Amino acid sequence: MDSFELNKILGAVLASCLILLVMNFTAQALFAAKAPEKPGFAIAAKEATEGGGKEAAPAKSEPIEKLLQTASVEKGEAAAKKCQACHTFEKGGPNRVGPNLYGIVGDKKGEGRGGFNFSAAMKGKGGDWTVDDLNQFIANPKGYVPGTAMGFAGIPKDSERADVIAYLNSLSDHPAPLPTAAK
Repeated sequence: MDSFELNKILGAVLASCLILLVMNFTAQALFAAKAPEKPGFAIAAKEATEGGGKEAAPAKSEPIEKLLQTASVEKGEAAAKKCQACHTFEKGGPNRVGPNLYGIVGDKKGEGRGGFNFSAAMKGKGGDWTVDDLNQFIANPKGYVPGTAMGFAGIPKDSERADVIAYLNSLSDHPAPLPTAAK
């Protein structure tokens, strides 16, 4: 290869770089991007009130005793299918990510359940699983037992929770009578 061909190749590379540089300057002049006032994206989030500010009270739900009067075990069984990823419901069933729930109504919180290893928060809660306790826990597990390992967000709909509690109550050799609303 002689020097004349080498000069042609280097000239072509230099010309290409020069054309790209001129195009870049021209594009920047024509399409100038305006810098944002604040870098990043604004994420709208509800800020916690500080000091003596009062937060809005959540909508008052009906008492669980009243909801249980119209609760359906069949609907509760269907609604509890979302729990089957972590729990079993049959008598003597195995524990999964969560404990087996057969006979849970009236059982001790954080104890037993076929050797399931409960979180320290659940063990520290103490007491028995009453219908009202189950209602509060199923509505918001982390709100009822702060520090629980249960990752489920809860069931916000009152009637669906009542159906699930009626179903859980039916899973027992001797189901407890469901409480009735005071008249």
